[in-house]
Amino acid sequence: MGTGARGAGGRTGGTRVAAARTVDGRVRVDTAGGLLACRRLPDEDGSVRVALVATEALLLAGDDVRITVDVGADVALEVVEVTGTVAYDMQGGSAAWAVDVRVGAGGRLVWDALPFVVATGARVHRTATLDLAEGACAVLRETFVLGRSHEAGGHLTTTTRAHLADRPLLVETLVVDPAAWADPAVLGGNRCLDTVTVLGARLDGDDLPVADDPGRDVLQLDRPGTLVRSVGTDAHAGDLADVVSHARRACGLRTGALPAMAGHRGPR
Repeated sequence: MGTGARGAGGRTGGTRVAAARTVDGRVRVDTAGGLLACRRLPDEDGSVRVALVATEALLLAGDDVRITVDVGADVALEVVEVTGTVAYDMQGGSAAWAVDVRVGAGGRLVWDALPFVVATGARVHRTATLDLAEGACAVLRETFVLGRSHEAGGHLTTTTRAHLADRPLLVETLVVDPAAWADPAVLGGNRCLDTVTVLGARLDGDDLPVADDPGRDVLQLDRPGTLVRSVGTDAHAGDLADVVSHARRACGLRTGALPAMAGHRGPR
């Protein structure tokens, strides 16, 4: 397991998680660590579980974090984050965070990420590319926090591109920075943006517990998929944990207990 290479411009580290079913029906999990190491957790409710653990302080100027997740056909994988991430003051520099996900036919992925805090002076470009086969489903949660306590916060650009059965499903770019904080149409004076993205399934009816909460916005995609988003003054306000549970059910997964190694959701 490597801890990432340090060059003149920062550290580069590739982390990989691959889960596939073998000919005898068992699930084989292969991992490779970079700036984030991988730890196999006990399976739960039929899902393979892998924890991502930072091996060094993240995120600093010049860092290039790359995460690849490959879920085989008819395999259920849950990615667990042990702690949140802080993008620190980069003093004029920047950092990158790229996620590449592939889910095979009938596969299921749940990634309930912990808060990503963008401190004042940080500049981060995040990308997520997802390729889902027919019958696959993914549930992703992202919580972005603008600044640590009493900070104005830095600049985050995040782009998500998703395909389902080789056809476009979602393309979205968000900018989270002090201008977004001041914009009534974006953060409206709130520091935290919490999003649950469901791809390959749709939340509706009893699976969409937002009717009585005006602080939650729902976007139904043209093809199977739903985005639920809320804003709040901290990572606990407008918490979407209940939406994640409903999304699991919509994807045909059982809603068990919280992961044993899940960390604190509040910003640092």
